[in-house]
Amino acid sequence: MSREAKLEFLKRKKLQRFNRESAGDFPFVNHVMGRGGGDALIEPASCGVRVHGNLQVGASLNGKDVFFKHRVQKFETSDLDWIDRIPECPVYYPNKEEFQDPLVYLHKIAPEASKYGICKIVSPITASVPAGVVLMNEKAGFKFTTRVQPLRLAEWDMEDKVTFFMSGRNYTFRDFEKMANKVFARRYYSAGCLPPAYLEKEFWHELVRGKTESVEYACDVDGSAFSSSSNDDLAKSKWNMKGFSRLPKSILRLLETTIPGVTEPMLYIGMLFSMFAWHVEDHYLYSINYHHCGAAKTWYGIPGHSAVDFEKVVREHVYNGDILTTDGEDGAFDVLLGKTTIFPPKILLEHDVPVYKAVQKPGEFVITFPRAYHAGFSHGFNCGEAVNFATADWFHMGLIASRRYSLLKRVPILPHEELLCKEAMLLYRLDDAVAYSLEDLKSRKSVKVSFVKLMRFHHRARWAFMKSKTCSGTSLVTHGTIICSICKCDCYVAYVNCTCCWHVMCLRHDPRSIELPCGSRRILCVREDVLEKEEAAKKFEEEDDAVLHEFQQLQKGDDDFSFLSKLFPELEDSAYIPYCDLSLELTEEAEVLKGETVSTSGVSKEFLSSTRNAHEHANSYMPNHLSDGVDILKEPCSNDESDSEVFRVKRRSKVVQKRSNTPVSSNEHQQSLKKHRGRNHGEAQRYAECSTTRGVAMKKNNKVTNGRLRGKHVVKMSNHRPIQQNRLEVRGRPSFS
Repeated sequence: MSREAKLEFLKRKKLQRFNRESAGDFPFVNHVMGRGGGDALIEPASCGVRVHGNLQVGASLNGKDVFFKHRVQKFETSDLDWIDRIPECPVYYPNKEEFQDPLVYLHKIAPEASKYGICKIVSPITASVPAGVVLMNEKAGFKFTTRVQPLRLAEWDMEDKVTFFMSGRNYTFRDFEKMANKVFARRYYSAGCLPPAYLEKEFWHELVRGKTESVEYACDVDGSAFSSSSNDDLAKSKWNMKGFSRLPKSILRLLETTIPGVTEPMLYIGMLFSMFAWHVEDHYLYSINYHHCGAAKTWYGIPGHSAVDFEKVVREHVYNGDILTTDGEDGAFDVLLGKTTIFPPKILLEHDVPVYKAVQKPGEFVITFPRAYHAGFSHGFNCGEAVNFATADWFHMGLIASRRYSLLKRVPILPHEELLCKEAMLLYRLDDAVAYSLEDLKSRKSVKVSFVKLMRFHHRARWAFMKSKTCSGTSLVTHGTIICSICKCDCYVAYVNCTCCWHVMCLRHDPRSIELPCGSRRILCVREDVLEKEEAAKKFEEEDDAVLHEFQQLQKGDDDFSFLSKLFPELEDSAYIPYCDLSLELTEEAEVLKGETVSTSGVSKEFLSSTRNAHEHANSYMPNHLSDGVDILKEPCSNDESDSEVFRVKRRSKVVQKRSNTPVSSNEHQQSLKKHRGRNHGEAQRYAECSTTRGVAMKKNNKVTNGRLRGKHVVKMSNHRPIQQNRLEVRGRPSFS
């Protein structure tokens, strides 16, 4: 038998073994929830990231062997000199005093570090309990499943994309370490560390011409490797990622629910050449990644201000046109959300996109800043941990991300509008006599400007909708965030609804152009405390001219405000006064949706109540609750074709008990996780239904003054139909960092 025939035989045997071990572990799903780099949830819709489990000998995707390496001309890497041209990102060495509060320290270095997209922080404190001891002893029975990553480049057209496969193998921490070290020693004849520059060239050479077909990577593993020992100084510090989201200056402290990888840390356990593809954090959040143990990681980072240039290069020089799901600048962004795109930074350097590098070793943190694309790979067996966070300066960037999601009709995982309102109202109620640092004043200003812009838009929109008689009445609502049935954006302050079913529309659509099966009557739904919120925005403007000036600069050319002008040209000559009184008349059809809010998960009870009430102390710990994937519940009337949806964000197949002092009745909380099989490979895991209580209706012509109802009213039961148990299940699929 010739050498080529032997290699082909061995290859087929490897695929057969792979199929036997992983058969039945690959559920087919229509949408895939993915994560990468310790980042947040995404929902790649058409990026070729579907998980396949029925691979046969010689299996292929779109007619191509998924592991076959071929020359990709546009990524030619015969000359690797470009590696030496990538500069290092900043490295910071805080002393123990500076290390006391991570968000204070990060705010201090951000003006410089954010220009590079990523930075490295060397901890002055070391962990006294190693990660291996934590995962093998403190967490008895800890196991995880890896993913198989084809170690090759792709053409990135409809015929050749990269997919990461579920391995079906369960490892203990020690077993995976043994396997990974064996692979390393077999290749380099030693278990010792090799120079980072050498391994960087080895990685890019392997992707193009190497003999290794695939590697394994355990990514998005629920849990933390920080010890629970009271003797571990690092674990006791505020840099312990288990408490990062609940730090006093963290915006995510306002979330009432946990989102693994976003508010709760996840582990990333890799081997030689395990990779995390180019991606940006969900909602353009910050991320922090700690290296617990093992071989180094190489990171590549792009500054946030160069994200548009990065996407342009990817759109024009990485992806072929047929793979793009939409035209324009959002085309590449949509595919990149799949988090499986890997290509050499050389192509970015050739088109003048700045790229920076970090080599992360044990005991070091890597920070990625909002909208900073990043990618990287492991130099051998290692274990890292990551979580997202947000500070007050994030709101403007988070709004940009939310708008992009709505253009692509992607469901958000964070209720941006609600978080902004909660944070702003906390500032409104703070004692102005307290002396604040310059950094705090700058952060407060950022929140105020974003909040003023939000409330100005909603007031102007409500005025236009009422003046044009687009809506037949007004309803006051008390529930949390709800999803727009058209663009999937989050609605908290106000939205438009039909009179009999839930065809929710945000105020960025023209209700008059949309035909509803239930008729043309529409209600403008407004939060019952909207007058107080407007009073807060007005106060922010009056107290600080800089807030008003910055808002006016942002308003110029803003899509939301220009949309209103185009939508209602007949009102251009009408005299509009910001924060003028708007009558809130309740009609018989305009129901006050008060029902008792039920804490569900990442996006509230219609995304319902995902953040704490504003009157609660901002720094207190939040009750935590976690679910798995995304549930979509519809509640149409008979013969209804509504696209309105009730969402619960789910991330992983693990139930986290809610930490709350207030008992919750059995019909008001998530029930136990249920597993059920569907056709072929089974459906995703899901929770039992969480019952909802709808509000009451107010009799016609009741007035609202200063946010309170005035006049006699008659309470009657809501005529909304109960939620039907019609669900689309989406199972969380990790991607990679």
